[in-house]
Amino acid sequence: MPDPDPKRQMAELEQRINKVKKTQAPKPRGDEHYSGANLAWRMVIELVAGLGIGFGIGYGLDVVLGTLPVMMMIFTLLGLAAGIKTMMRTAAEVQGQDTAVGDAPAPGERGQDGG
Repeated sequence: MPDPDPKRQMAELEQRINKVKKTQAPKPRGDEHYSGANLAWRMVIELVAGLGIGFGIGYGLDVVLGTLPVMMMIFTLLGLAAGIKTMMRTAAEVQGQDTAVGDAPAPGERGQDGG
């Protein structure tokens, strides 16, 4: 009985594996598309969380140190700054996703190369 060609067997095995991988591939998630309202709420929550955390840290330090309004005001402002920075990072992330999708010219429009 002749010995089968191992290269051919490997090629067939690879084809079968690739075929099964295609059927088992995960489907793209539908929840990765955020609506405007979801993004707005995310930004509001980021800002409020920064304010709340800053207020909590400041108030806690004031209670421990006995300087009631000073640390609370400072850390509330720092929390506001952190919340705004996080909001700006989220906005840049969303804008980057939008421009990545919108970079290609629509059918029938000319690109920058004039073609």
